[in-house]
Amino acid sequence: MAEVRPFRALRYAVPDLEAVVAPPYDVISDEQRQEFLARDPHNVVHLTLPESAEQAARDLADWQADGTLVRDAEPSYWWLSQDYVGPDGVARTRQGFVAALRAQPYEDRVILPHERTHAGPKEGRLRLLRATRTQLEPLFFLWDGTIEIDGLGEPDVAAAEAKLWRLDPAFGDALTEELRDAQLLIADGHHRYETTLAFGESPWLLAVIVPTDQEGLTIFPTHRIARSVDGISGQSIDQPDDDLPGPVLYRGGGRYELLAGDGLDPEVVAALAPEGVTYTASRDEAIAGVDRGEAEGAFLLRPTRIDDVWEVARAGGVMPQKSTFFYPKLTSGLLLFPVD
Repeated sequence: MAEVRPFRALRYAVPDLEAVVAPPYDVISDEQRQEFLARDPHNVVHLTLPESAEQAARDLADWQADGTLVRDAEPSYWWLSQDYVGPDGVARTRQGFVAALRAQPYEDRVILPHERTHAGPKEGRLRLLRATRTQLEPLFFLWDGTIEIDGLGEPDVAAAEAKLWRLDPAFGDALTEELRDAQLLIADGHHRYETTLAFGESPWLLAVIVPTDQEGLTIFPTHRIARSVDGISGQSIDQPDDDLPGPVLYRGGGRYELLAGDGLDPEVVAALAPEGVTYTASRDEAIAGVDRGEAEGAFLLRPTRIDDVWEVARAGGVMPQKSTFFYPKLTSGLLLFPVD
């Protein structure tokens, strides 16, 4: 069963919360990292992308000592709402609740992965977790369920289009019971989930659990830009409209080819084994990269459906890296979770 509990959050006590929050560590470029570091001496990126794990631990201790970060006296569940405009230009709201979640081995079939991971990122996250003994960023999970909350009033915390409300203890108890027989799917945070398992000392992590039965939950595609597409070919087609007929290879000069293969679009492209692949959520950027001569081809993908992700995960399979792009990313710095 999925085990959740309320937690005593470590939170910023600063006049400008916007100045200290940031996106997750794995979507921040080197240039963006420098911008966040310069934005405020207490920006969360000093912790999530530090010069060293030891420096992050020193900063974390110093900020608690000087009152920049303050620990809640009582454990709580939280309700999270994010207003956003997706890459398709549509305004939506995605909601979920925040809790401490006990990490369990995948073989228990309670927490399900859907993407492959790589050793390098896990090693760095493990050093950081051991040094800070704090879950610095939330992980994003899907729950195949429904929750409705009305009359929340003014949020307790708000920044970066995200709003948080502390939940009534009775409601939290009902959530705990509701999840007792649930399976959860990792949407974002596979590396950090496996880091928590490897940490061993405390299996609890900071989780945002999002019910799938809501219009605000969307998946967008991540397109592939390939340095070499030698030997890969498909059926020539006219320029596709917004509704792609399948995975499409753009070769430059207005040439498009529809690709054939078994599986979801990311699986079809992975089986073709293009070389020197980079990723972008922008189809225009993928096409422009080829037209500029920076790559031989761009693979334009359709979004993976949530039902397909569940089907792969429940069958015990995993998908290629960057198969799903859940938008928006969760905001880092709103709530931190010490594991002591």
